[in-house]
Amino acid sequence: MAPRRLSRNLLAYLVLNLLSEAPMHPYEMKRLIHWRGKDQLVPVNLDSLYHAIDQLERAGLIEVVETNRDGRRPERTVYRATETGREELLGWMADLLSEVPHGELPRVVAALSHLPAMQPAEVLQHLERRAVALQGLIAAIEAGVGAAAGRLPRVLIVEGEYALAMKRAELEWMRGLIGDLESGRLTWDREMLFALANQTRTEET
Repeated sequence: MAPRRLSRNLLAYLVLNLLSEAPMHPYEMKRLIHWRGKDQLVPVNLDSLYHAIDQLERAGLIEVVETNRDGRRPERTVYRATETGREELLGWMADLLSEVPHGELPRVVAALSHLPAMQPAEVLQHLERRAVALQGLIAAIEAGVGAAAGRLPRVLIVEGEYALAMKRAELEWMRGLIGDLESGRLTWDREMLFALANQTRTEET
């Protein structure tokens, strides 16, 4: 039977990376993902981890090395990446680094694209709450990156630096938008905008 084509997802990518480093069992994978802070990229529990392992094995990208038992503990299956898996990993990583998929935008963009559905004062209130939440998130990322920097080489935490830079940039932009709403530089009349939208629809038909 031919291997199944892998449905790419970030957890499978993390697992394939680990098994390209060395053979290991799922508990060790989970421990390393947490220790290296990679669980900030995608939530990880044993059920999701075993599902990713099953996907990779069915696709022929990893294989079982051995099954062992340590004392009274349950049997543990050790996996490793296949040569095909290592090749897939390099191609996968190249795609992730170089490509910008169409529509790769934060969910908040969906709300920003329909601001006239709310009054300016309502939008301002919600954006102020978002700014506070962003400040908290930035503080948490700073703490995580700072702690990791003390025990890991920088190459293993650059994704944390990237996340921190993106959130800082978002907060700076959001504060500018909040300032424009507070000053009245950004405002709108919902009824006028809805009338304009109706007129545009009529012209198109």
